[in-house]
Amino acid sequence: MLLNLFSTPKSTISPTNFKLNWCVGWGQVDSRDENVVFRENDCVIISPDKQKIAISPRENFVVIGDVWLSNKLELLHKLGIEPSGFVGTEWEIIAQLWQKWGCECLKLLVGMFAIVVWDREKQKLWCVRDCVGARTLYYTTNGAVRWISPDMRSLAPYSSHELDLVALRDYLCCAFVPGEQTLWKDIKEVRPGHILQFPEEKITSYWQVKENILAADKPLEWHGEKLRFLLDKVVQEYLPSQQAVGVFLSGGLDSSCITALAAKLHNQPVHTYSIHFGKDCPNELEFSSLVAEYCHTQHHILEITFKDMWEHLPETMAYLDDPIGDPLTVPNLLLGRLARRDVEIILNGEGGDPCFGGPKNQPMLMNNLYGSVNNQDTLSAYLTSFQKCVADLPQLLKPEIWQKIKTAPHVFDSDLNSDINYLNRLMAINIKFKGADHILTKVNNLTQAADLHGLSPLFDKRIVELSMQIIPQYKLSGVEEKAVLKQAVRDILPDTIINRPKSGMMVPVQLGFRKYWQREARNLLLSRKAAIFPYLNQSLIRNWLDYRGDTWGRYGVKLWLLVSLEMWLQGKKKN
Repeated sequence: MLLNLFSTPKSTISPTNFKLNWCVGWGQVDSRDENVVFRENDCVIISPDKQKIAISPRENFVVIGDVWLSNKLELLHKLGIEPSGFVGTEWEIIAQLWQKWGCECLKLLVGMFAIVVWDREKQKLWCVRDCVGARTLYYTTNGAVRWISPDMRSLAPYSSHELDLVALRDYLCCAFVPGEQTLWKDIKEVRPGHILQFPEEKITSYWQVKENILAADKPLEWHGEKLRFLLDKVVQEYLPSQQAVGVFLSGGLDSSCITALAAKLHNQPVHTYSIHFGKDCPNELEFSSLVAEYCHTQHHILEITFKDMWEHLPETMAYLDDPIGDPLTVPNLLLGRLARRDVEIILNGEGGDPCFGGPKNQPMLMNNLYGSVNNQDTLSAYLTSFQKCVADLPQLLKPEIWQKIKTAPHVFDSDLNSDINYLNRLMAINIKFKGADHILTKVNNLTQAADLHGLSPLFDKRIVELSMQIIPQYKLSGVEEKAVLKQAVRDILPDTIINRPKSGMMVPVQLGFRKYWQREARNLLLSRKAAIFPYLNQSLIRNWLDYRGDTWGRYGVKLWLLVSLEMWLQGKKKN
C-alpha cells in the first residue's frame, strides 16, 4: 500500500496539544493544582490520570509512574497471586513488590518504567528509571522544592530555561544530549538503572551494562541458538493479545528479524511500515518489500516529501524533551501516525547495532589499531565517529562560549577508558548513552505523540545482558557484523537480507538544503533574533548554507542538526 498523506498546510503546535503528565513535588509545596491526587507532608503528587497511582496493601508506600512490564505473570507468581484472578494494575504490582522487598524488587522488573515511590513511614522519596532507559525521568535541581516528572514540559514552570553550555557542546558533537545533564541548566535526568533518593538527593545504581563473557569455548551456532530462544521469548511477551501488531520495517537485518519473529509467533495480523523520499532519492523499498512478502505481512509504504520534512519539524521538536538532531525524527512521527490507523502496538528493530556490533564501531576499532599513526586519542576518535560538529566547535561557538567549555570533561571519558574488551566497551557506551539518550528517547516520545505504544525488543534488558555475555568475535569481527544475530534468525529470513551489507536509512538532507529549504533555513538560522544567535557564529553557518568547502558532503547533516536545535528552542519559548 503506497501512501502520501502529508500534503497539508504547515503544522503548528501549541501547549494545549500536549497531554498533561504526572508530576511529583518534594519540599514545602504550595500547589493548588486541581489535579493533586495525593499530599502528605513534603510530598505532593499531581496527575490527571488517577490510574497511574497505587498504594501498597499496608498503605505504607505510594507509587506513581509510567509502567509497562513484560514479565507481569512471573511477578504475580513471586507475589503468590494467581494471574487469572488478578484484575489490578502494573502500578499495584510494583506497590506490592516494594512493600515486600523494598528497592531490591527493582532487580525483578523487566520492561519500561519511570516511577516515584513515597515511603510514608520513613518520609523518603525514591525516583527510579528502568535499566536501559526506555522511559525518561527528569528532576529540577534548584529552589526549595524539587519537582520530578517523566517529561521536561511538566517541569517548565519550575525551570529558568538557562542553557547548559556543556550540554549544548555535547549536542553539537552527538546530535543528542548524553548523560544526566539536559539542555536546561537546572533540570537533570535520572540515568537508566539508577535511583534518586530524597531528602538526601543521593544517587545509586541498581543495574549497569557490564561485560560478563560466558561459554567462550562454545561455537557460534550454540550462541545463536541461545539468542534465538531468548528472542522468541521476548518478542512473544511483547505481542499484544488478540489484536494486530505493527513493525517499523526498513529492510535491514534488525527490523527484518523482528518482523519475521512477530509474523512467526503472532496469531493476529502483522502490519509493516516503510518510508521513502520520492523517486529522485535512493531507498530500501526493494528489501523491505521482500521481507514483507516473505513474512506475509500487510505492508504499507509512506512517501515523505521535502515539504513534509520541513513543515513537520517544529511539531516534532516540540514533542522531544531534549533536542535530537537526527533526520529520522520527522519520519518517525509521520510513519507512527500512519501506523496508528491499524494498530496500537508498534515494534521496531532498534538496538541491533549497539547490542550486536554494528558497522559504526569499525572506525573506532581501526583507530584502536592505528591510533599511533593518526595521532588521535580515543575520546577524539569517538566524538569524530558521530560525524557531526566536533571539529567545528572552535569556529562554530562564539569565542566567549568556547572559552567557557573547551576544557570541560566529557561524559564518555570514564567508559572509554574502562578495562573491558574494546568492542564490548564501545557497545556498552552506545547502549548507555546513544541508546538511552537518543534512540529510546526518540522512540518513546514520538510513538506516544502518535498515540502508539512503541516497543524495542532488541533493547530488552535480557537481550542486553545476553549480548554482553557473547565473545566479541561473534558480534563484529573484521567486516562481518552481527554474526550471532544473523545466526539466530537465519532460518526465518531470506539470504538476501541475512547477507546484505548494512547501509542505514539515509534521509536526503543534503539535497533538501541545496534545493528545497535554502531560503527558510537562512531566515531561521541567520536572523539576529534566532535563539542560537547568542551562542553560535553565524558566519560559519552562512558558509555551510552556501556549501563552501563541503568536501565530504556533510553540511546537510550539520544544518539539520542546527535547524532542529533552533526549532526546539523556539518551541520551548512559546510553550
